Amino acid sequence: MSANTPRYRSVRVGAALDTPLSRWLWLVKWILVVPHYIVLFFLWIAFIVVSVIAFFAILFTERYPRGLFDFNVGVLRWTWRVSYYAYGALGTDRYPPFSLGPEPGYPARLEIAYPERLSRPLVLVKWWLLAIPHYLIIAFFTGGMRHGWYGGGGLIMLLTLFAGVALAFTSTYPRGLFELIVGLHRWVLRVAAYAALMTDEYPPFRLDQGGDDPAPAPAEAPAPSP
Repeated sequence: MSANTPRYRSVRVGAALDTPLSRWLWLVKWILVVPHYIVLFFLWIAFIVVSVIAFFAILFTERYPRGLFDFNVGVLRWTWRVSYYAYGALGTDRYPPFSLGPEPGYPARLEIAYPERLSRPLVLVKWWLLAIPHYLIIAFFTGGMRHGWYGGGGLIMLLTLFAGVALAFTSTYPRGLFELIVGLHRWVLRVAAYAALMTDEYPPFRLDQGGDDPAPAPAEAPAPSP
């Protein structure tokens, strides 16, 4: 990224490639993650309901209620961890925790800066009109939004399959492939946060590859006054 390129600040997606990785475990991960998929099915229903409530809260108060915000961040965080373990990346053999929290010891991480104020006019159009160009791009990455953003098909799943084949025959995950896959997920998760009304910062049309996100860490929320 050029030194003159504006830095995207709202969403920070990180990942560490575990080594060594099993040559054959990836063949059965589709069975191992079934409990997560069941939980995520209900969590995503709740995510949509919470987003609708947040829409009206922002429209009337310019604020995203903090408890609702933290819940939706947790759903995205959980989704990213499961995707990273399974067929969205195959970047770790450590089973993902059943947790909405940050889990800093897990190799897939997601942080979203809490916005103190959000635009009322933007909340009316950003999740459908303004995000359309990004939707067209990430549909290619994920194989269509109907599958969610944790590996339902598309370019990400194809590249992950290549990584699995490389593991099976060489016991090595190609580093360049890992950095590309994480970059694609980073793009998708930035758009997800924007479309879910969690930020007014428009996602860049930029593929920031690699495990380390170039975005600065989100600032901590100020402590409540006594």
